[in-house]
Amino acid sequence: MSTKERLLESLQVEELEKHLNEIVLFNDEVNTFDHVIQTLIEVCDHSPEQAEQCSLIVHHNGKCTVKTGEYDDLKPRCTRLLQAGLSAEIV
Repeated sequence: MSTKERLLESLQVEELEKHLNEIVLFNDEVNTFDHVIQTLIEVCDHSPEQAEQCSLIVHHNGKCTVKTGEYDDLKPRCTRLLQAGLSAEIV
């Protein structure tokens, strides 16, 4: 692969990454681990292990990215997280 081809590929990857957003889940003192885990499984399509790891990261670090993707996919998911009483935002 030539230098020009590598540069073009790198720019294409950067362009794709620019269009991705993240749902960040924040820690709170209200929701139980079980509720957070179950909600992440249902809303973000996490495996039980992934949801448990995210809940622990949120608990210890105060926040965690729980889903990455295009805004149109993340918006309804974030709304469902908020409706479930979790604290989340799209960044």
